Amino acid sequence: EEESIMEEAIGSKIADYLIKPVKPSQILLAIKKNIDTNRLVEEKTTSDYQQEFRNISMKLASSMNKEEWYEIFKKLTYWELELERSGDESVEQILGMQKTEANSQFFRFIKNNYQDWIKGENAPLMSHNIIRKKVVPHMSETKPTYMIVIDNLRYDQWKIIEPSILKDFEVLKDEMYTSILPTATQYARNAIFCGMLPSEIQKRFPDMWKNDEDEGGKNMFEEEFLLDNLQRLGKGGSKASYTKITNLDFGRKVVNKIPNMKTNSLNVIVYNFVDMLSHARTDMKVIKELADDDAAYRSLTASWFDHSPLKDILKQIAKQDANLIITTDHGTINVNKPSKVIGDRNVNANLRYKQGRNLNYKKSDVFEMEKPLDFYLPIQNVSSKYIFAKEDMYFVYQNNYNQFVKFYKNTYQHGGVSMEEMIIPIITLKTKL
Repeated sequence: EEESIMEEAIGSKIADYLIKPVKPSQILLAIKKNIDTNRLVEEKTTSDYQQEFRNISMKLASSMNKEEWYEIFKKLTYWELELERSGDESVEQILGMQKTEANSQFFRFIKNNYQDWIKGENAPLMSHNIIRKKVVPHMSETKPTYMIVIDNLRYDQWKIIEPSILKDFEVLKDEMYTSILPTATQYARNAIFCGMLPSEIQKRFPDMWKNDEDEGGKNMFEEEFLLDNLQRLGKGGSKASYTKITNLDFGRKVVNKIPNMKTNSLNVIVYNFVDMLSHARTDMKVIKELADDDAAYRSLTASWFDHSPLKDILKQIAKQDANLIITTDHGTINVNKPSKVIGDRNVNANLRYKQGRNLNYKKSDVFEMEKPLDFYLPIQNVSSKYIFAKEDMYFVYQNNYNQFVKFYKNTYQHGGVSMEEMIIPIITLKTKL
């Protein structure tokens, strides 16, 4: 009855409390709650997944449309996170095999449908349409809209940082969209801001588009592309800002600039850290050990976010009456199976897609585009083609084959065809003011 005693007890992190008169069943439940919780959660999670396993397997055996693929990927991600928390490694392995099967089926689905989509036939929401369909409708002169593009953010990484963001924001729509191919920054993010497909961008902006073998940054003109896109969409008169954050110090400076952005109709912020993390994992031994698998990679993302300027930027936005769109340009996948490729010295370096002429490769390992212009991809010469690695494969040249197989195995790469790279989040939120 003494409120202060209860407050002191709760403040001291007591495990539980009992209210007199105490029944034996209450004592038993309290003991079970504190001793058996982990075991009970693990058993329930495992049982629930075993039921869902059958449903997912039946779905994978059927012919699915794009919306059903989004749902399957959401379910697989949900169970991956749930089983990770429960700690049942044997069931996690079963889920891993189911994900592998799903990616195998997804690859076939993309091969059969991608060309129609890129021509606008029964297409899902794709990179070049998200500003027109998801951003511009929220723009107004009375309320700012913030669009934050976190480079290389997978759906599972979004689910890990989501709880922290939802303390200050309310989700209006939790959606997926499909990245264009290649699932690489220079193609996907330029398409987002320009509102065009790569060959169309090259045609409209020949001096700004950079091909794979060109020197210099490939995403140097995103602001120009964005403003041109807004002009074409009838929003040329609206105040808009563009900010790209590539390091910690500049991120901290942007935190202080957010209050001044509330008079703009649209504020675009590109955050590059997660992409750098994925590349660093290949190059730096310490990062490789910190992010040895998907669970560790998610954990590293959560730790980064909790201590990053991005979290502070979102806290500043939360003080305004604003709309917020959080999205990405592409995801990434942990690669494990090498696929031998032979090409001349002009072939690009990416491990998940190759572009060039005189390419030799195993046809069953790739989605090939022999006529890239039919897929709205730029070409260097008439015999150029593109190939995209399937599932968790990575391309390795014949020279020093074994050395490179070992070096790149179990690293995070992007550019190819997988659910993790192509099915990515676009979340519409509003502040809780």
